Amino acid sequence: MSSAAPALYLLDANVLIDAHNKYYAVDMVPEFWDWLLFQPESGVVAMPLEIYEEVRGGPDAKVDLLHTWISHDAVANALIQNEDVDISLLAAVVDAYAPDLNDNEIEQLGRDPFLIAYGLVDNAVRRVVSNEVSKPGRQRANRKVPDVCRSVSVPCCDTFTMLRQLGFRTGWAR
Repeated sequence: MSSAAPALYLLDANVLIDAHNKYYAVDMVPEFWDWLLFQPESGVVAMPLEIYEEVRGGPDAKVDLLHTWISHDAVANALIQNEDVDISLLAAVVDAYAPDLNDNEIEQLGRDPFLIAYGLVDNAVRRVVSNEVSKPGRQRANRKVPDVCRSVSVPCCDTFTMLRQLGFRTGWAR
């Protein structure tokens, strides 16, 4: 009898940004950030390169504790998913927003379609983690990640659901 593969939670940028800015600041709850770096060793948490780059920002990025943390080589090596996006899956996700998006709308999507496309690679195992709230009435480029995930059959949850499912606790390393 074979056992089911563990879920792989793919993190949206807002998972780290919200955690740092709202409830698990890097300097206040270091256990969360250490736990987050430990999870990829078990193959249960990853962040696509495109999303990592969104959090890290470019040369003009605001330098704060989150930026400093994510800029460490050890963080990049632990979190970044070592996989290239499947262009056909990316196109399918963009079409799920709307099949006739104009250039401005495509720019508005940002990197969210990449995240969802990585989830689409194996939607029996992969889950997108995003703190965006479903707004089913939104159309085209204004659609939210959970709604697009639902359209393409990629499971999606928020940070706290992931934390409960993976059993996060402060003091986890003791």
